[in-house]
Amino acid sequence: MASRGDRSVTVTAGAVRLPRSTGSTAEWSRTYSRRVLITDLLALIWVVFGVQIAWLGLSSNLATDTADLRLSYTGISIVVIIVWMAALAIYDTRGARVIGVGSTEYRLIADSSVRVFGLLAIAAFLFHVDLARGYVLIAFPVGILVLLVSRWMWRQWLVAQRKRGHYSAKVLLVGSPASVLHIANELARSPEAGYRVIGATVSTGHRGTLPGSTINSFGGFDDVGHALAASGADTVVITSSDDLPPERVRELSWSLEPGRQHLVVAPSLTDIGGPRIHTRPVQGLPLIHVETPTYSGRKLYTKRAFDVVGSALLIAVLSPVLAVLAISVKLSSPGPVLFRQERVGLNGGTFRMIKFRSMVVDAETRLQELSTLDRAEGNAVLFKMRDDPRVTRVGSFMRRFSLDELTQLFNVLVGDMSLVGPRPPLRREVDRYDSHVHRRFLVKPGMTGLWQVSGRSDLSWEDSVRLDLFYVENWSTMGDLVILWKTGRAVVAREGAY
Repeated sequence: MASRGDRSVTVTAGAVRLPRSTGSTAEWSRTYSRRVLITDLLALIWVVFGVQIAWLGLSSNLATDTADLRLSYTGISIVVIIVWMAALAIYDTRGARVIGVGSTEYRLIADSSVRVFGLLAIAAFLFHVDLARGYVLIAFPVGILVLLVSRWMWRQWLVAQRKRGHYSAKVLLVGSPASVLHIANELARSPEAGYRVIGATVSTGHRGTLPGSTINSFGGFDDVGHALAASGADTVVITSSDDLPPERVRELSWSLEPGRQHLVVAPSLTDIGGPRIHTRPVQGLPLIHVETPTYSGRKLYTKRAFDVVGSALLIAVLSPVLAVLAISVKLSSPGPVLFRQERVGLNGGTFRMIKFRSMVVDAETRLQELSTLDRAEGNAVLFKMRDDPRVTRVGSFMRRFSLDELTQLFNVLVGDMSLVGPRPPLRREVDRYDSHVHRRFLVKPGMTGLWQVSGRSDLSWEDSVRLDLFYVENWSTMGDLVILWKTGRAVVAREGAY
């Protein structure tokens, strides 16, 4: 099994060796859409009629200003379900472009549901129908929640299928050898996105396996048609446009079979969050606007308020746990309960980070001798050891579930750290940083972050930097909530914790 440092090549190879997907993108997306449609319908029937029966009964009538107009809540419930299902279809919430990854699917469900709620309110006002407030105010929020949970469950199933090579677009990469390998590695990092690389055509005209990978090249740009037929690919991804003038790209798009084969152009931008990207067509030219990240104003105040409220609530809820851990540390080994260490934070300033002591008192003085052992883990900058002899028995248990880091909530409360952010580094680590890595200090370090939910101590240094810089460039409140949710799962699974 390859090490983390060989991850890119290994994953790319794995992407090629996976079993082939059954059917084209259009076929499996229709199958998936039909299945989700059925569960959406069942969920809405359960919620809408459940609320009606619990709140009003099955045969209740509505009050109207017109004596001749008789309406039953059963009829209204049926109309609501039909309109709600139509809105989910109109907003393409089950489309192949939004399922599997990202927040667009969930956002479209919420947007379409809110519009159904607004449409119902307008219709009730125009026709002077006195709908029961409890019926409306319970059915719609619960309906949205049940839909989101249902879609989340479907997404877990879809991700599992895609990791096995099913329900994915079969991709043919077109570009220079370097750009093809780069995009292949990036796509392999996220199999849940549904792009499975099965071949390539490169500017050099190389035939056979591309050096450094197991991707099969079918020749040059003139062989794209043959490559599509031979590989069974249904999606062409242009990885670089340097060797492909606009006329060739246009001709390539015309040669694809409408509705079955698709064209994707990958710009030379990586690690850019979706909300920062806006596409604007001008005279047939698709311009991609990339918003520059901001570290001040409303977003910054919102993040600070989120940190203060979140840390205060967690301290209050976890206070019994903190007390038990403090007593356990004190009784387990001689030395102080808390371990204070200087870390580098916002704008390169330093602060004293506090943790429950999980090592022996002279742990720092023994670091140099341990760093030379063959058992040392980590990477070129971070020192880690899977079975560190300096760790106490209680400390080992705390580290296994990241309990020693709970005291960092006080660092968050006073403003030295954030609940979510880049990893707080040591000064000796910062001294070895390349210049671009210092961008991580544009935001406060976090108790958790993308580094913790993506492997923690098992990550290579390059992956750690990439994840931290991605967070700095693209952070948002919703993203922080997602990371906090994933942190809980990572802690329970004990991924990369030692």
